[in-house]
Amino acid sequence: MLNGHFKSARGSLEFGAADCLFPVEELDATVHQYRDAQLALDAVDGERVIIVAPTNLASSYQLTQHPLTAITVESLSSATQARIADTIDAPLETFELIQIGKWNSSSPNHSLSEFADA
Repeated sequence: MLNGHFKSARGSLEFGAADCLFPVEELDATVHQYRDAQLALDAVDGERVIIVAPTNLASSYQLTQHPLTAITVESLSSATQARIADTIDAPLETFELIQIGKWNSSSPNHSLSEFADA
């Protein structure tokens, strides 16, 4: 699934409510990025994924620039889990991963040498 679970995800978390997940590099949790994130997302049903959704143009831009990231829900601190649980409509226990960003591997992979004659 090249675009992650943006269409099949059952849960979404607005970007502003996801501030407890940023910067992801500082989370004390299991965090997968890039290809590892894609593999983790491919291994679970989309209904078990919470996506971080943009709320405006600025947050859309930030999420577009963010590498594809999958965070294991159960590895988050109890405080972070509680904050997220308060902002989603379904019980947090029904989710395995939180997805930040979107996989863009469907775009062609070009070498810079291809543009030398342009």
